[in-house]
Amino acid sequence: MSAPSAEHMRTAIIQALRKQGYRVKNGVILMPEDPSKDDFRALNTLATQKKLEKSGPGVKPYEDRLIQYIANGHEVVPRSISPKIVPVEPESEHELLFRYACLHWSIPVSAGYGRRLRFLVIDESNGRLIGLFGLGDPVYSMQARDRWIGWDKEWKAKNLYHMMDAYVLGAVPPYSFLLGGKLIAMLVCSNEVRNAFRKKYNGQESLIRKETRPPYLVLVTTTSALGRSSIYNRVSVNGQKYWTSLGFTQGSGEFHFSNGVYDDIRAYVEEHCEPTAKHAAWGSGFRNKREVIRKCLSKIGLSADLIYHGIRREIFAAPLGRQAIPFLRGEVSRPCFYDWSASDLAELFAERWLYGRAERMPGYREYDREQYRIWPPKRTIMKGRG
Repeated sequence: MSAPSAEHMRTAIIQALRKQGYRVKNGVILMPEDPSKDDFRALNTLATQKKLEKSGPGVKPYEDRLIQYIANGHEVVPRSISPKIVPVEPESEHELLFRYACLHWSIPVSAGYGRRLRFLVIDESNGRLIGLFGLGDPVYSMQARDRWIGWDKEWKAKNLYHMMDAYVLGAVPPYSFLLGGKLIAMLVCSNEVRNAFRKKYNGQESLIRKETRPPYLVLVTTTSALGRSSIYNRVSVNGQKYWTSLGFTQGSGEFHFSNGVYDDIRAYVEEHCEPTAKHAAWGSGFRNKREVIRKCLSKIGLSADLIYHGIRREIFAAPLGRQAIPFLRGEVSRPCFYDWSASDLAELFAERWLYGRAERMPGYREYDREQYRIWPPKRTIMKGRG
């Protein structure tokens, strides 16, 4: 089967963008004035539907089992909540649960880049899922982050290894009604997560530099899903802030092409374009989706500015030690880690947010896990005798 023509690709891309609700004029996507989070969700709708169509079949047969991990509201007793961080192992039921929960996100969740660590947070008091987070390799270039750290090119190349990006992070209902997202954001910074990183990468040689480095997880970054985010606000312990806002992304990416048109884009690029030169250790082929889309836009005569979808996400960073930033800049040899256990962080969360929220907003008790179901069961029509 031959790749689609350039004319076909131009038409398909513009139609796909307009179908999602984007306005395209002179090769640029125009956002609504003063867009709300509902506007952002609407622009993500088609991409999330395509993600569900692609990933759902592998999870759907297990929904009846997986939904049992979601609590009914009456099962959540605030003063008994006991969060436990559980690493997700490949090809396990926990991996299925992770994938199932991600299908409920309001934006399509990627699989992360390069190195990857995934975690569930389980309430040991009832065995139900509180939330989850996934860590992957950070993008190499992010102006706001790099400016905030203040490192030069050499130390960035050397120490980016000590960073991870939370590509998904959040709570599921009914814990999300109790500000559970803040709890998950706190647990990302725990000793348990640093220890999981150390255990997985201890003694491993880096792919590009061919070096074996101390397996220190020193900094975690993340970006909000829909513009500004309140999850990371005022999250601190003894006056020490966990998450610092670094500004906003430029509003670029590839999710708005991951809605049915990307397969044609990929086929066109593979037939008509050459991959950008890169390090041999990365293997052959195109570097990532963004490179594929840029190559296609350039080749068919559309503006490369279509990569800018306009949804600017807030960037946050969480240093995990007192000397984390000087360490990344190469000024000190150790990051001087904070000693934050998951149990201590959970207790701080409960005192600061959980108990008051539960008292003020008791509606979480009415939550029925069936509301979380993606694929409603088919009704059985009873035939009467006669």
